[in-house]
Amino acid sequence: MDLQNQQRVKDAAEKFGVENVVVILGSSDAEGAEIYAETVANGDPTFAGPLAGASLGLAVYHVFDPEIRAEIDDAVWEEQVSMMEMVLDPEALAAAVKSMREQYSKFTL
Repeated sequence: MDLQNQQRVKDAAEKFGVENVVVILGSSDAEGAEIYAETVANGDPTFAGPLAGASLGLAVYHVFDPEIRAEIDDAVWEEQVSMMEMVLDPEALAAAVKSMREQYSKFTL
């Protein structure tokens, strides 16, 4: 996760409270999704960005998580996400984020 996005997440958590922020990822590879999820829930593992040492415990999900999918209008899903669902591995992506969420998130939906 780049430094600007880390700062945006940190600012949102400070402004709205960590219990009121949900991060939804759209990463296309499981390893990247896992690292991003760890970053927003447990802090930047590279210790290079604004979230270094910041274990916010944020709720984090992948757009392919069933909890998120259930909230998205079918027409919007079809237009915005369905093509990627066909070419990616939705289960692996959701599982990678879920693993980090279960380890580090203090909050869920």
